[in-house]
Amino acid sequence: MAISIRNVDEELFKEFKAEAVREGLSVGKALNIAINDWLSKHTKPKKSLLDLKTKRWGKGTENTSQEIDKILYGGKK
Repeated sequence: MAISIRNVDEELFKEFKAEAVREGLSVGKALNIAINDWLSKHTKPKKSLLDLKTKRWGKGTENTSQEIDKILYGGKK
């Protein structure tokens, strides 16, 4: 894909391009790496409820979930 990007600091781009060449990379490949690195530092990872870990609350709290349900939804019918 051919793209153009405005407002890029010319000296910064020259340095970036030279470093890409030194590393044996095309400017496009180096830019992909840089964008991916930047995104990984600036985006929050997507989380799922399945990522949550269980936690022990201590002795005597084994039935807390059922007790909360009983308070919220009433006793067994």
